[in-house]
Amino acid sequence: MLEKHGYYLEDLSAGMTKIYAKTVTEADIVMFAGISGDTNPVHLDAHFADQTPFKGRIAHGMLSASFISTVLGTRLPGPGCIYLSQTLKFHAPVKAGDTVTARVTVKDVNQKSKRVILETVCSVDEKVVIDGEAILMVSRRAEIAARSGKTSPNGQNKQAPRSQITAAE
Repeated sequence: MLEKHGYYLEDLSAGMTKIYAKTVTEADIVMFAGISGDTNPVHLDAHFADQTPFKGRIAHGMLSASFISTVLGTRLPGPGCIYLSQTLKFHAPVKAGDTVTARVTVKDVNQKSKRVILETVCSVDEKVVIDGEAILMVSRRAEIAARSGKTSPNGQNKQAPRSQITAAE
């Protein structure tokens, strides 16, 4: 279990940042509509969408916001973190063909409560399309090691801290 875990609470500090970028496709929009049930014609019907202020189809806001979850769950803090809350403000539409870059940055690490606050931003060509804040619960290395039986006789974790692991991310 330790080898699959992302950053541990003690490895995190303010300013740490990770990103994920994805070019949104027509297929992504249609599949998201199917998965979510959000079949609003502004996403799926070109004729309808042409009559809106956006002058064409737009991607679901939550599709772009889901890229924040990708960063949190796979890169920072990564596997093992628990998403507790997320605020979102939508500033501009995303259209098929746009590349959305989701960036998360650690703002605060509360060692006592095991909570991490992160700034979350999605942008297209340097223009912010979504911003907000996420709160996550992150485990300490010793807690995970104890649950998995990976501690040495003196109670210390046998695995090197993630900051000392040099494998490519």
